[in-house]
Amino acid sequence: MAENTRLGVRPGDRDAPSLRVGRTEAKAQRREALLGAAARHFAERGFNGVSIEDLGTAVGMSGPAVYRHFESKQALLAAILIDVSRELLHGGTEVVERAPDGELALRALVEFHVRFALNNPDVIRVQDRDLDSLSDDDRHTVRALQRRYVELWVGILQRMQPTTNVAVLRIRAHATFGLMNSTPYSGQELPHGELRDVLERMAFAALR
Repeated sequence: MAENTRLGVRPGDRDAPSLRVGRTEAKAQRREALLGAAARHFAERGFNGVSIEDLGTAVGMSGPAVYRHFESKQALLAAILIDVSRELLHGGTEVVERAPDGELALRALVEFHVRFALNNPDVIRVQDRDLDSLSDDDRHTVRALQRRYVELWVGILQRMQPTTNVAVLRIRAHATFGLMNSTPYSGQELPHGELRDVLERMAFAALR
């Protein structure tokens, strides 16, 4: 032990990296818990109907403790909508890159987005109702990411239907998002798998 000390290694130093990793993971988990709670509460009561104290209580912390992770309630809303917009763009891009042709890419995109819509009804409701509660900069970021995601779909449709006006293809894409994103408002009486099949068939038919 004395030799280690002379070399600059103090007792407990070997444990320091694992402790830092543990704290980092715990912080990330608390952040995810707050985002999940915020999405649920905003979906149920609207952005203006939820307080920081409500969100802290939902995850077992005080309201002021929330500010260790997000500087404001608006920052929480921004994280929800920006994170999901980035995830959609990243995931959709991977889907397209893996597909060998346009039709398979389109089917894979439909399956990808329907899966997202079924798993994230709260986020869809928050996007529909509370986008305007973002700051101008954050709203611009969300819109820019979403435009890139739409153009990913339009690019595939152009490969499949090269003679169709691109404006028409863009309208089809937007209309199909509306169909797939209907999950918070319809289909509650159907089993999850059956609803997924219905949405996928309808979406693919609308795009073709």
